[in-house]
Amino acid sequence: MLGYYSKLSTEVYGVDKPIGTSFGDVEFYLDRLAGINGRILEPATGTGRMLVPLLENGLSVDGFDSSPEMLEMCRTNCKERGLNPTLFEAGMETFSLDLEYDAIVIPAGTFLLLHEREASLRALKKFHAHLKNGGKFLVDLYLPTDNEVGNSTLRSWEVEGGDIITLETTTKEIDHINQFSVSHNRYERWNRGKLLDTELERFAMRWYGVEEFRTILENHGFRDIVISADYEYGRYPENPHQSITFEAIAEK
Repeated sequence: MLGYYSKLSTEVYGVDKPIGTSFGDVEFYLDRLAGINGRILEPATGTGRMLVPLLENGLSVDGFDSSPEMLEMCRTNCKERGLNPTLFEAGMETFSLDLEYDAIVIPAGTFLLLHEREASLRALKKFHAHLKNGGKFLVDLYLPTDNEVGNSTLRSWEVEGGDIITLETTTKEIDHINQFSVSHNRYERWNRGKLLDTELERFAMRWYGVEEFRTILENHGFRDIVISADYEYGRYPENPHQSITFEAIAEK
């Protein structure tokens, strides 16, 4: 079984997207969450790239992730900044808590990691169940732009201690009928030309049509849906390269 957000993957994420990194989403989410005084939940919080600035701006945010390595880095990032949020290990489609939130946020297309349709629908049911009546749901989606199996990219990062971590990503499968793609990510840690460690990760991503996802949200108890492109509120997307944010209200 291939790994998934394991040690090298988490380390690369922390170097490539350190706390403070924003694609325009941090500012957008802060603006859309303004005025919320209750608790907020970030499923699949990762290393805390979004969680930390939300906390530092006075919001009360809990987070969870299915990767122990990601959670460990998130806890470290929070501790270094004097933050002590509630963090726990769980999956988006399986978590269960005895409380409801004023908002749930899932930035950066993380929701699409649930590449099987039924798993993604179970997760939406979980999100709705854990929102208060009138609670806000914010989620980012992306459309696929790689349509050729076999495409490969190579990136590298110098990390603490002088080691080099390389990442080779190869598209292995594109399923247009079931709307998901699968890539293999090969991480390697090198020092002075010697291979020290390696990980192979299966990275699957789902996609949705814009109006398809609006309908899915409506069918799962959400209303007042606003679609935004590239973090411009209410701007409908015009091309597949844009980020797409859905904002919706839970109706109980």
